[in-house]
Amino acid sequence: MTANMTTKAKSKVSRADTYEELRQKIARLHADFSDRLRVIAEFALEHPTEMALGTVAEVAQRAKVQPSAIVRFAHAVGYSGFTEMQQVFRVRLVDNVVPSYKERITRMRRDGGFDGGSAPHSVLSRFASEGIVSLESLQDRVSDNDLARAIDLLATARHIYVLGLGGSFPVAAHLTYVLRKSDRRVVMLDGLGSAIMDQASQATPQDALVAISFRTYNPDTARVFPEIVALGVPTITITDSLLSPIVAGATVVFEIPDMPEPSLRTMVAPMCLAQTLAVGLTLTAD
Repeated sequence: MTANMTTKAKSKVSRADTYEELRQKIARLHADFSDRLRVIAEFALEHPTEMALGTVAEVAQRAKVQPSAIVRFAHAVGYSGFTEMQQVFRVRLVDNVVPSYKERITRMRRDGGFDGGSAPHSVLSRFASEGIVSLESLQDRVSDNDLARAIDLLATARHIYVLGLGGSFPVAAHLTYVLRKSDRRVVMLDGLGSAIMDQASQATPQDALVAISFRTYNPDTARVFPEIVALGVPTITITDSLLSPIVAGATVVFEIPDMPEPSLRTMVAPMCLAQTLAVGLTLTAD
């Protein structure tokens, strides 16, 4: 590629002026990034404070990439260099954005409010503590507008399809149970008999889908989700990152960061959100 072509390619990527705009841009561009840039994108969204305060060398060391890759990433998202991109992350701190879930967990460990022992009660303490932090993060992150939009989609849907496989299945099953108790027509896409695509193909734009998936994302959920979106079905996504495979095309996205290790994920916050949607739908109907 010539220098002129490179300049033209960069000019097509507009610069984000706010942190939220940058988050959305990174999510849109993520699929087209190289493997190295994807690693940096994920680090940037998961560790915004480190992006704001670290030097390019320090950020590169934490992300386990070369400093030159950090600079390439800044160019890829529309900035002249790392320093210009870093200003957006710094503005986030000045604007008093609430700490991320991982930042709260780190602070709790540092301040001694987190018991990481292996005794049974220590394990209970760990899950209880992380559950509390997860619920606090949920309350801070979820907007009134998104809740209202999601409940409105469910209220006007002819059928509500629920998709949540693997580790997300308990949340999907509970949501299905509560919705059915509220006399809603619910189709749970459970894939029994390897018929998940047959189940999903019946959805129409008059229906709604609630899709739930967390890292590591269930491959069947990631495969079925875009097929349903392509049918024109309004979709509510509950996931842990804007880089999740069930974000593109969703009508409403609820982003609930959680511990990446499946064995440590509590599902407290997703379960709370699912209950909020189901009960909120019932209250709206009343």
